[in-house]
Amino acid sequence: MNIAFTGTGSYIPETIKKNDAFLDHNFLNTDGSTIKNSNEIIIKKFKAITGIEERRYASPEQNTSDLATIAAKKAIKNANINAEHIDYIIVAHNFGDVNENSNQSDILPCLASRVKHNLKIKNPKCVAYDILFGCPGWLEACIQANAFIKAGIANTCLVIGAETLSRIVDDHDRDSMIYADGAGAAILEKTNEPSTILAHETASFTFDESHYLFYGCSYNQNLDADTRYIKMHGRKIYEFALSNVPQAMKSCLDKSGVDIKDIKKILIHQANEKMDEAIIERFYKLYNSTPPNGIMPMSIHKLGNSSVATVPTLFDLIRHNQLGDHQINKGDIIIFASVGGGMHINAMVYKY
Repeated sequence: MNIAFTGTGSYIPETIKKNDAFLDHNFLNTDGSTIKNSNEIIIKKFKAITGIEERRYASPEQNTSDLATIAAKKAIKNANINAEHIDYIIVAHNFGDVNENSNQSDILPCLASRVKHNLKIKNPKCVAYDILFGCPGWLEACIQANAFIKAGIANTCLVIGAETLSRIVDDHDRDSMIYADGAGAAILEKTNEPSTILAHETASFTFDESHYLFYGCSYNQNLDADTRYIKMHGRKIYEFALSNVPQAMKSCLDKSGVDIKDIKKILIHQANEKMDEAIIERFYKLYNSTPPNGIMPMSIHKLGNSSVATVPTLFDLIRHNQLGDHQINKGDIIIFASVGGGMHINAMVYKY
């Protein structure tokens, strides 16, 4: 029995926020003091490190579950299935629905229930639930869906990654420039086609690393101390990722039995261009090899870091020939990989 992606969809919000939109921000240090460098220098350094030139924000009337629903509808249409036949809807996110200018997370009911409601699915045996797993959430949800199908308790699963990170950022934190909004979705089904998931790997590092990403106060000490925003220890995350993600990818690839020379694409969480490039370099070094040109497609330059949405959005764009010259052909071997809050890491080897 093979388990394959039979359809994908994504939603990229229309509102574009370029780097120069941050020129008038009052960026502060963690202690609330003024940063000595000008915003021009801050933004220039930011782009050099992350590769981000612009990002997308959801419109005021949209929420995370709305973005998820749009991506889901596209995936269902692309897979050419009846939504009533979906056995599981799994939505990966981090902060639920967050209304514009609210900063308050709303996950009652869960986003998967909201998406199922929006899709007008009547079948009560279509189970809808959320997964909170940081940026690797969509990939982990795929791994869970794969297990359900393998166990014989599901035939068709809808897996979504959606987020509106722009609504939980501290405008006084330079890291606020990283985050973006978006949604990506995929249908996983039991199939007779040769396409299938070959192997997967997941690890959670929590002893010292669990709070590398956290909810914290604004750097502006004049603001309400009880209002929290997404925060991160960037240098620690960078070092953690470089030390652990390549090893997880290697473990997954070795488990699949695929030779590294046969990999056609690596779809990695779009968090930071320099970090992703370093991860791929270290991964290939583990096999005494160097990454071939074009192995790692990037969407971060124009879309920013939309957390759980980055990998499924990237996958969908490539499948529909909407990311430059990047293509995936039948029989190609792909590695998916992600790292994020928790700290969690996962990887999956897939034969397209």
